[in-house]
Amino acid sequence: MIAKSSTIALLVTSALALPQWAHAEDAPTGKLVIYTSQAPEIAQQTIDAFKAAYPSLQVEWTRNGTTQLMNVLHTEMMAGEVKADVLLVADSINLGTLKKEGKLMSYPQAPVGNISPGFYDKDKTWFGTKIIATVIGYNTKNAKPVDSWMALTTADNKGQVAVPSPLYSGAALYNLHTAINTPTIGWTFYQKLAENGVTPEGGNGPALKAVASGLDKYGVITDADIILAKQKGSPIDLIYPKEGVSFVTEPVAILSSAHNVPAAKAFVDFLLSKKGQELVVKQGNRPIDESVPAPAGFTPIDKIKLLTLDSDKAVEDDKQVRAKFTQIFGG
Repeated sequence: MIAKSSTIALLVTSALALPQWAHAEDAPTGKLVIYTSQAPEIAQQTIDAFKAAYPSLQVEWTRNGTTQLMNVLHTEMMAGEVKADVLLVADSINLGTLKKEGKLMSYPQAPVGNISPGFYDKDKTWFGTKIIATVIGYNTKNAKPVDSWMALTTADNKGQVAVPSPLYSGAALYNLHTAINTPTIGWTFYQKLAENGVTPEGGNGPALKAVASGLDKYGVITDADIILAKQKGSPIDLIYPKEGVSFVTEPVAILSSAHNVPAAKAFVDFLLSKKGQELVVKQGNRPIDESVPAPAGFTPIDKIKLLTLDSDKAVEDDKQVRAKFTQIFGG
């Protein structure tokens, strides 16, 4: 027989383990609208898993590049008709801009116990959900591994490097800001790419296809995309350059204009929960939760030189950085 005190302790422990909306009568209802930059198939998996956890919710989602989503959002804000409740995008620079404008809602109760403070906003307006590093990808049939970003700018790689555009991709924008603030990379890297006949365009998907197909020898691509393609048999591999790599955390944020706050909080809770983080692993990404192991094929995080970025400075500098990038590549 279990002692009364033990029974009470067990009940308390069980209650603490329950999600915020554990009881059916308290579960959020109605419609939740999500804007995301996740790849379509990954976004569908994320939404399906969330809907399975909260079957009483109707979920609508729109997918596009982070910059395009921000353009749509700002157009809606100007019209006073914001549709989205939640954003799940690549980087924190765009979210930092929205925070500065007072467009994000703080969520102090978000479950961040297993997440490093560096991976979410100190005011808890956005929360990282995974760790995605931008690395060098190379075609194993027609290119050799290189250990430096600058190796992509040599004459023998002229016009043979696929680079996503920071004017489209959130990860590419974060990589740009990180690179130009790293002395061993700087604007010099982008200027030399331009001189070498490289034209950044699109997102990580097209860059990955260009390298995997052999159209380009190298690419500036996210590590998870390369690892997954390699596991599926594509002739592609990756290098973490010696100068270090930028990383995005694909943060989630609730808009201050959210129509369904309970459902929005439930979505954040789900992404940060162990179940949500295990889904991140199943999707082939490195989880943000330190207690959940990364998928096979990922270099241990303590073996990678991660380059940090002052997000507040990036928000302040973003307009002029985009302008200089456009000038360099003749946009």
